Amino acid sequence: MIESVRLALQGMAANRLRSALTMLGILIGVAAVIILIAVGAGSSAAVQQQLAGLGTNTLTVFPSGGFGPPGAANRTGTVSRAARLTAKDVTALEDEENAPSIAAVAPVVQSSATATYDGASHDAGQLIGTTASYFDIRNLEIASGSTFTEDDVADGRKVVVLGQTVVDNLFDAGVDPLGAKIKLGGSRWVVIGVLESKGTDGLLDQDDTVLAPVTAVQDAFTGRAAGYNNITVQAESRGASDAASAEITATLLSTHKVSTADFQVLNQSELLEASEESNDVFTVLLGAVAAISLLVGGIGVMNIMLVTVTERTREIGIRKAIGARRGHILGQFLVESVLLSMLGGLLGVAVGLAGSHFRIVGVTPVVQMYSVVLAFGVAVAVGLFFGLYPANRAASLRPIDALRHE
Repeated sequence: MIESVRLALQGMAANRLRSALTMLGILIGVAAVIILIAVGAGSSAAVQQQLAGLGTNTLTVFPSGGFGPPGAANRTGTVSRAARLTAKDVTALEDEENAPSIAAVAPVVQSSATATYDGASHDAGQLIGTTASYFDIRNLEIASGSTFTEDDVADGRKVVVLGQTVVDNLFDAGVDPLGAKIKLGGSRWVVIGVLESKGTDGLLDQDDTVLAPVTAVQDAFTGRAAGYNNITVQAESRGASDAASAEITATLLSTHKVSTADFQVLNQSELLEASEESNDVFTVLLGAVAAISLLVGGIGVMNIMLVTVTERTREIGIRKAIGARRGHILGQFLVESVLLSMLGGLLGVAVGLAGSHFRIVGVTPVVQMYSVVLAFGVAVAVGLFFGLYPANRAASLRPIDALRHE
């Protein structure tokens, strides 16, 4: 074996450029597998983090007809009179006897509004009217100030908590927004808090938001008779989400006095599971595409080894004439093929790990150690598989034919 390794290294050294180009094919394949799987894992982690930021045990109840405002036309083009969510529904869901798996409930009304302050104006991405429970349910942290209270909701006080985007557009740098009175919908509202920045969720700027007591928003914008856009519910745990969903359905069917649900329940836990499954498929596809590069690299190894066998035919004949056996010749060329793949694989691992430190198409790659081991192992297996035919061809040469080769 030692002799085979020595001869393989001599052969590689004699054709440095050719050997380097052969290893380059394996290098690219291994690096591509590591980096693309890391990108897939990074993308999956980012999506899961965004969904987790909304609460993995969160459920949202919408009125029938889709996710639009209450009373919106349904798919048949008619308007559903019963498709409304009201304070009665919230009270029923807060009852532990009806829904023991539910930890918190928050009604939500949504509207649009232009916020103005001291000559500056900003069209807020979303104006959300809700209760104090909403902050805990949606994992919203306060950067400064405080949230509004249940007393604020009960009294319909015009107080707001602003997202960072709204603050940046309304107030000059260094100005403390707490206590400032901004104008929304023709009336003045007092800023009592600023949210921690959450960035975008891929579609919307989560910081471009204004939160206020649900009663105040209804009085100023939507009206109390219109009902809620949705009811946001927090289950006791992620594992209790399915039970909470069943309890929501049973409770609302009872309060609405209908046999067919005129509402829809969106389970955040199911979304997270579906996202995990789709991202796993996405990562596998990326790895499969990258693996094609390894296959191409393996074909390159076979091609070079066939050329090497042809060039060293006389050497093979001389070695056989002085007593070298078939196994010796087979081992010599097989070892050279595997060494090319191993060195290319090691360099590919180094390049793949280095490349995974950079953001790619907006995604921060997350290296998966299994991909490193798998890519390197496949590279070695490729060298062994694609080197087998050239090595066997060399070992099968008859000494007399090899010695006659020009």
